[in-house]
Amino acid sequence: MTEGHDGERTGLPASVEAAWGLRERPAKGPKPGLSLDRIVGAAVALAAAEGLGAVSMGRVAKELGVSTMSLYRYVGAKDELYILMQEAVMGPPPEPPAPGTDWREAITDWAVAQRVLFRRNLWVLRVPISGPPATPNSVAWWERGLAALEGTGLDDGDQISLLVLISGFVRNDSLLTADLAAAVESSGVSAEEVMRRYATTLKRLADPARYPSVARLLESRVLDEPDVPDYGFEFGLDRILDGVAVLIEKRRAGS
Repeated sequence: MTEGHDGERTGLPASVEAAWGLRERPAKGPKPGLSLDRIVGAAVALAAAEGLGAVSMGRVAKELGVSTMSLYRYVGAKDELYILMQEAVMGPPPEPPAPGTDWREAITDWAVAQRVLFRRNLWVLRVPISGPPATPNSVAWWERGLAALEGTGLDDGDQISLLVLISGFVRNDSLLTADLAAAVESSGVSAEEVMRRYATTLKRLADPARYPSVARLLESRVLDEPDVPDYGFEFGLDRILDGVAVLIEKRRAGS
């Protein structure tokens, strides 16, 4: 087991330690040209084309034209491969904002950048969360988020909780958007037509005496209006940050 920069053992898989530069990547494999980067790249391409469910050690080996067992020289298990795939597509976070940038603008940029990343790599949203950030790029994203909150006066615990809250919102919004888009695509009609049919069906099923609020919503015809791009995301993020602003003022007043 390899030690980190402070001399403590990391407890991380060998491939993740290699990503941190704590150990050498295997230089030669059982097949010329095979490398950890090629394995991860093939897995990412497979996930992008067919979804995360298509990724297995056997399938990746087939794509590379090698035996499944040859992959285990580089990566210990499929879950470990998932981590390396996520690390590869995440990349480093955006550059820090200019000095003096308001915390709200800084954390908004952080959240929007995450959303762009997820929407370009929807399969990442299907990767099981197995623990806190433990790869170089994922830790760099957390560093960037924490830096955005430095001027708020919030303590470390509050800052971590806020990053979990905001990143969770971004993931959920991205996942919901992806699922709805997939449902619309499979229906073969436009999103507007899907919502129109939904509203028509709901009017037939929802008795106004039992569902008065739903009936009022349907009568307003708001479901018939075309969606404004990104409105739901921006609305939700703004409301979260409104709450953060109240918390900041509360903490300042208390101190």
